[in-house]
Amino acid sequence: MLDSDFLEKTVQLVENTPDEILEFKLMQQRFPAQYESVFPNRLAAKTIVIIPSLTLDTEILAKIDGVIHYEERLLCLLMLLRMPNTHVIYLTSLPVHNIIMDYYLHLLPGIINYHARQRLKTLSCFDTSDKSLTQKILDRPRLIERIRASIPPDHSAHIACFNVTSLERTLAVKLKIPIYGCDPDLLYLGTKNFSRKIFKECNINTPPGFEDCNSEEDIINSLLNLKLDYPDLSKAVVKLNAGFSGEGNAVFSYEGSPSNEFLLAWIKEILAQRLQIVAQDLVYETFLEKFRNMGGIVEAFIDGEVKTSPSAQCLITPLGEVYVISTHDQLVGGNLGHVFLGAHFPANKEYAVEIGALGKRIAEKLRSYGVIGRFSIDFISIKVNDKWKHFAIEINLRKGGTTHPYLMLQYLTDGNYDPITGTYHTENGLPRYYFFSDNLQSEHYRGLTPHDLIEITTANGLLYNGSMQQGVTFHMIGALSQYGKLGILCIGATPQITLELYRKTVEVLNKEKHNEAII
Repeated sequence: MLDSDFLEKTVQLVENTPDEILEFKLMQQRFPAQYESVFPNRLAAKTIVIIPSLTLDTEILAKIDGVIHYEERLLCLLMLLRMPNTHVIYLTSLPVHNIIMDYYLHLLPGIINYHARQRLKTLSCFDTSDKSLTQKILDRPRLIERIRASIPPDHSAHIACFNVTSLERTLAVKLKIPIYGCDPDLLYLGTKNFSRKIFKECNINTPPGFEDCNSEEDIINSLLNLKLDYPDLSKAVVKLNAGFSGEGNAVFSYEGSPSNEFLLAWIKEILAQRLQIVAQDLVYETFLEKFRNMGGIVEAFIDGEVKTSPSAQCLITPLGEVYVISTHDQLVGGNLGHVFLGAHFPANKEYAVEIGALGKRIAEKLRSYGVIGRFSIDFISIKVNDKWKHFAIEINLRKGGTTHPYLMLQYLTDGNYDPITGTYHTENGLPRYYFFSDNLQSEHYRGLTPHDLIEITTANGLLYNGSMQQGVTFHMIGALSQYGKLGILCIGATPQITLELYRKTVEVLNKEKHNEAII
């Protein structure tokens, strides 16, 4: 199977006509001129259409609690309304409650709520189905016309979205505005297959393994050859090409494996029972079917006494400029320790600069293929004899879990990350750090409404303090009442303060819910 075919096999996407593809490419070719003239000017008249659609494998997405509320993560882009002539059109599957919108708008620096409201248009599909948001929009021609009518005629406009597929390309052509993101024809560059190939082209360490796997036989042979090549290897990872947040991974343990003579027969016999799939309730047969459809890789499980999961976030502008915009130490957990839960920013000072440099080398290679937009590169790092060794493991050619917290920090503090020093400073030169999570979740939080959250955090002094540029912000608030789940960003002057803010928030939420139960 060609890498370029992988997503078409996993998400119900449209087949773009040649005329549609040509029109899209012509729009994208004109985008650099718009970017150069409009983006640097905060007073320019412009409209950003925000499509926070997770156009990914719907069956794996369905395993994530409250996934429809992940569309709220890009509400951080409402901070663009701080530019007085900028309009924002925000699309969602379900309406976002006014109290959530007010919560974000009150964070705007230098702009009163009323003025921002006049330039914000929120539109909803009123659709809770498991289709992607972009598909829902395409199914509603009147909604598309409403979006077009909401863009002032004298405005430059573009689309900002979570990831770009053929669906987003079709929507862009129907709206007749470009996307600030990667051309869908280049999506194969973000597969697990091609990530490994890019790393090798860049001469960057990646775990031993095999690309271009498409069958159960390929998995078996790869597991066999890995163990033969590395006799001390205890585990291997099987990854779906289009997996995300670790949900497309499965771990195979070699524990109890026989001698080489009997190893192949043993793997064949035990694979279905031994392969531990990260995504909850995804059975072996379904995982294997997805593997056949989209392909994947098999690689060694990297382990060590001191092990971390850093990432580098990069940006390639429409003008071809390459920037390392942040580094993080990711927090992983959940089933088998592969699920992305949150992160510390910046990454460990012992290797943040090195991770950034590796990320930039990869970004420059991606630029040569024509990639633009935000993306991230994930690593596994182990410390051996007081030295760090880094393994690049995947490219996420889209916005990701670390996009929204960093954007929020930038918008709130007007600062920047310096990849030369691995540090972040506000506009006033003050250092800032954060800890964030998309998975602050407890059964005890179920039933807490957005109103309750605002009242509780206000009463306990947990809201972000603009004068101190420190405090707590929340996201995915809509998931709280039904799923007991919430996103949290804790910004502080030191890493210790960020963790203390998180601890205090959890303590307050636990206490308030407990008190409610007593009453």
